[in-house]
Amino acid sequence: MALNYRAVIVGVGLSFAIAEVLADRVRGRTGSQLAFDVVSGGAVGFVVGPLVTVAASLLLDAVTPGSRDALAHLPAWAMVAMLLLGDDLTQYWWHRACHSVPWLYTLHRAHHSAPYMSVSIVYRNNLLYYALMPGLWIAGALVHLGFGSVYAVYIIVKLTVIIGAHSSLRWDAPLYRVRALRPVMWVVERVLSTPSTHAMHHGLHADDGVTHYKGNYGNLLFFWDVLFGTARITRRYPEAFGIEGLRPQSHATELAWPFVPLQPEEEAAGELGQTSSVG
Repeated sequence: MALNYRAVIVGVGLSFAIAEVLADRVRGRTGSQLAFDVVSGGAVGFVVGPLVTVAASLLLDAVTPGSRDALAHLPAWAMVAMLLLGDDLTQYWWHRACHSVPWLYTLHRAHHSAPYMSVSIVYRNNLLYYALMPGLWIAGALVHLGFGSVYAVYIIVKLTVIIGAHSSLRWDAPLYRVRALRPVMWVVERVLSTPSTHAMHHGLHADDGVTHYKGNYGNLLFFWDVLFGTARITRRYPEAFGIEGLRPQSHATELAWPFVPLQPEEEAAGELGQTSSVG
């Protein structure tokens, strides 16, 4: 029986969400914010993602008939390596590009406009951010080629790490204080995304000594940031989260731009403001 990885991921997400509620980490959020998180997350997780997977498979069928399961004979370690390069590494570069190219940032700004860290913002992005993400298309192609069973385990591990890195629970904080775990945590925070390193990427104020908006782009592997020189590790957390230098846009614009346009005076001024304030 095939592993229902979507059900497992939903279960992981709900577990973190319940833990955040029980730990009183959701106080102060508005109903509008929560609704936007749920709508955007649901649209990506249950509509855009599956559509990309199906489209990638249909495209391969059209271009290379008979390619289904063509690489199913590969060992599991080789499949994992190809997924890390084809999915996670390309997502690092896509994420990095979205913080460098103004119009791409407009597809990503919803993820950063939330004034909080939470499991609920994991998929909070413009719909086109995921529809155009190269890693999703590559992952869909690899599943078509026979990576299905290995991908199921890989994506559960990846989303668990990503959910944990976005959660307000900060599971890494108590581990830093355990002397015996210092060597382990030194390795962990340089290999995987953690609440500390990823929260720094979401910080509001560039001059707070913690926020690292133009770095810490990794999703599953933080190692990509270490390898490409965009890593900052402080074991600290910003006190405030959000976007510095840009006026708020409507949730409809953040979710569906360019179909719902930006405010005319915001498009030029906003891009300049984001670049100059965080640079």
